[in-house]
Amino acid sequence: MKIQFTKYQATGNDFVLIDNRNQEYAFAKEQIEKICDRRFGVGADGLMLIEKHPTLDFNLVYYNSDGSQSLCGNGSRAAVAMAATLGLLKNKTTFNAYDGPHEAELLNTGIVRLKMNPVTSVIKKGEDFFIHTGSPHHLQFVPAVEKINVVDEGRKIRYSEAYKPTGTNVNFIQLLNNNTIFVRTYERGVENETFSCGTGVTAAALAASFHGYTSPVHIKVKGGELDVAFQTGQAGTFHEIYLIGPAKMVFTGTLEL
Repeated sequence: MKIQFTKYQATGNDFVLIDNRNQEYAFAKEQIEKICDRRFGVGADGLMLIEKHPTLDFNLVYYNSDGSQSLCGNGSRAAVAMAATLGLLKNKTTFNAYDGPHEAELLNTGIVRLKMNPVTSVIKKGEDFFIHTGSPHHLQFVPAVEKINVVDEGRKIRYSEAYKPTGTNVNFIQLLNNNTIFVRTYERGVENETFSCGTGVTAAALAASFHGYTSPVHIKVKGGELDVAFQTGQAGTFHEIYLIGPAKMVFTGTLEL
């Protein structure tokens, strides 16, 4: 079976995107793993299918590289950029994702502004935080994030008793000057550090607000820079949350399964 695909990256978080509006494709876990394999497939952090939706501009189906599903903030931004090339939107859109409808705007600069769903609960875990931004995130503030062994330390928390059986993503955050933070993320489902995690930097920005950082928070990641804007509600809730950053097409191709 030959399949046309497009490769996108959003601050180094990379994805294989497939136009599935004709419902031609359905992938088993093993096939998703193969497509995302960096030696035996195209190579990506995740696979996305753009499909028709009865009332919205499109439906986005997202798979992590291990075949599991979740909301992916950076993936959603990449999907918006690709959907524009398919003629599904001009500059504004509403589409359906894993956690429900999302609004987004594609700016002339190639920046995608994605509206995230409200956050109604922030859990303090000692000096750490747990925030669900469409995907679960443990957040730990560290003095020097570049010195952290993200894979080893992240894996310990991801598989810890506190988060069994489903696990969690793990983010290490360094507070910088000028309302800026530096974030590194161990991603559940990828089971490795990624160059960027959209839901992770969103959670990190919200956690940074408890350290006096204000909207919009500027975030540095290994793959580039993003911004997260938000409004604070009562009792540590957040709404009008936006993940803002670039999404770029890398190449198109044909894969064979």
